[in-house]
Amino acid sequence: MKKKNIVLALCAFVGAITFGQEKEPTVPEATEIYEPVPPKVIPGKNGSAPSDAIVLFDGSNLDQWISAVDSTVAKWHLNRDGSMTVKDKTGDIQTKQNFGSVQLHIEWRSPAEVNGEGQSRANSGVFLSGLYEIQVLDNNDNSTYVNGQVGSIYKQHVPLAMASVPSGEWNSYDIIYHAPEFEKGQKVKSGTLTVIQNGVLIQDNVEIKGTTPYIGWPKNPPHGKGPLRLQDHRDNSRVSYRNIWLRELD
Repeated sequence: MKKKNIVLALCAFVGAITFGQEKEPTVPEATEIYEPVPPKVIPGKNGSAPSDAIVLFDGSNLDQWISAVDSTVAKWHLNRDGSMTVKDKTGDIQTKQNFGSVQLHIEWRSPAEVNGEGQSRANSGVFLSGLYEIQVLDNNDNSTYVNGQVGSIYKQHVPLAMASVPSGEWNSYDIIYHAPEFEKGQKVKSGTLTVIQNGVLIQDNVEIKGTTPYIGWPKNPPHGKGPLRLQDHRDNSRVSYRNIWLRELD
């Protein structure tokens, strides 16, 4: 900011305060801010990663991932089309790196060949901090409990819409996650989640009540940064993932 503008802004601010009450500024410089300048980010195209993103999966390898069970090499199938598919009964996989608040882009696909019903049809999940699940499920002509359907914050928040594409086609999730905050072992601020599925807002800055267990109430164990985890539901779900990247918001 130029020295002249700084002087004008200060004069306007000081002149606007009378007996402890702030008056409306009378010069434009009083409401103009020049620093800090936001960093420049080059956007990606068609869902590809922007210039400041961390690419977690681009289809070439599983180097960024490990088994969530024992931290060994991720055992899911790596496909020729640039995707990976859950390998049944090998367990969840998670990132080697830990993250806090993030903007996450991830694409997933249920099999075109329909198999199973309810929670047993193409069931998987995306876990933020390894704890908070956004449900992945094929709900096309397949009903289930609505706080466990596709796009739900599992057992906590029903999605605003069911915005899935036909079975066998690629869905996208764009997620804004603000991690909860803890002090002295106690939660002092809840985390939040916003989810856009295929361009449709399905979770609007909802409060994370705690963990997302299958049985029981949400719990709030204190934690810092954690991995991104993808679920093997152990029912031959055959869910595939591709084009996974995130931007750290911390």
